[in-house]
Parts: sequence; structure tokens; C-alpha cells
Amino acid sequence: MRTLLFLTLTLFFSLPVFAKQTTTASDIRNMAQRFLQTWAEDQSELNRRIEYQIGNIDRRLKLAPCEGKPELNFVSDPLRTPSPSILISCAGERPWRMYVTASVEIYGEAIVAARPLTRGERLTSAALTTSEVQLNASRRGTLTDIDTIQGMMVRRPVKTGTMLTPDLLEAPDAIERGDHVIIVAQSGSFSVSSRGKALGNASIGEQVLVENLRSARTLKATVVAPGRVEIPMQ
Repeated sequence: MRTLLFLTLTLFFSLPVFAKQTTTASDIRNMAQRFLQTWAEDQSELNRRIEYQIGNIDRRLKLAPCEGKPELNFVSDPLRTPSPSILISCAGERPWRMYVTASVEIYGEAIVAARPLTRGERLTSAALTTSEVQLNASRRGTLTDIDTIQGMMVRRPVKTGTMLTPDLLEAPDAIERGDHVIIVAQSGSFSVSSRGKALGNASIGEQVLVENLRSARTLKATVVAPGRVEIPMQ
């Protein structure tokens, strides 16, 4: 899934320094406003719509004038939280750092359930669609490519229109109890295979007990593909 993170998006701009003795709350708000506006314009190129609002800044704030160019960065990933903080920092003889809170809503296309989904159901394209949703409403991430999740299983019931997140899905079992499998004993480039029977269910990468049909021995093997397991060569 193509995901672009803007954790360190930085915006530079010059401030007039002539006859200015302090950096005020209004200056800080203007900096944050320009930063978010520029970032929102960048996001629009990714077909994302941004709504934002800058948090409260104490009107009594008075900081040293910024002789150079202030630097602005997101402290937290706005794609993961609707309340990211912005760090504004100024170097120089009288350096300072200022944190500004913001409310940010990011809207874009993501995969949602086209109908109610049941626990354990395997996903097909007919059960899925895309819709504009708030992408940063959940810290659990979003999914945008239907092809990449077809065949995955749903962990729990899902209502129509619910945005699908990675934690809602799991890979189906590559091997089920009673399946006949190929047992491969591997050592470097040399391998020996035999036939066996799975004694449990497991996904790729998981371990499962298998019975060697020739020797009747029970072995613990790692699932490497549907119908295929590996054990270290003794």
C-alpha cells in the first residue's frame, strides 16, 4: 500500500526584522497557517482534501525576534492522528521553540465494506468498494488497493460502509487439519521431501504439527506455501 508520510515537512519563510522587537502570538499563528496551507496544497496533489484549524495560542506570548528563517515540522504524523502538534523553532543568538496544536482532518478514497461482512468471511471484490472517508480518524491505518486484500479473512463482523483497516483482516490458513502436505527437509541447497498430513491449521510463516505418512512420526514444521511445510534437516 502506497502510503506517503509527512512527519518532517518543513516550510521556510522570511520574517521582517526591521524595528521588530518580539515575535507575537499573531506571528506564530501566521507561521502555522502558512505551514498548514502549503501542506494541504501538497496533499491535494494526492487527491486528499484537508480541513484544519489552529489551536489556541496565548495572546500574551512574546518571544525574541527570529533573525533567520523559522523551521516548522509536524511532531506527530497527521495521517495517524487528527490532532498533530507543530513545532516552530528559531535559531540564532536568542533561540526559541514553540509547540502549536492543530485540528487536522484528511479526506481521501479508501476501501470500505460494500455490504455487511461476517467473521471469517473471505473477501472478494464484490464485497468491497471505495469511498471518501476521513483517513486519519483511526491510528490503525487505511487500505486503498482492493486487489491486495482479496482472499483475506475478516476477523470480526463489519457493517456496510465501515472503513477497512489492517487490524480487521488476517491471512487465511494455508493449511488446514487433515490436508495432505509435502514435507521438505532443507539443509542449504540440499533437500529431501516426503508426504505428510497436517494435524492443525496454520497460515504461511506459522508452525504446525504434521504426521510423516511414511514413518508415522509427528513433526513440527513451518508452513512456507499452501500444502508445503519445511523442517530443518536432522
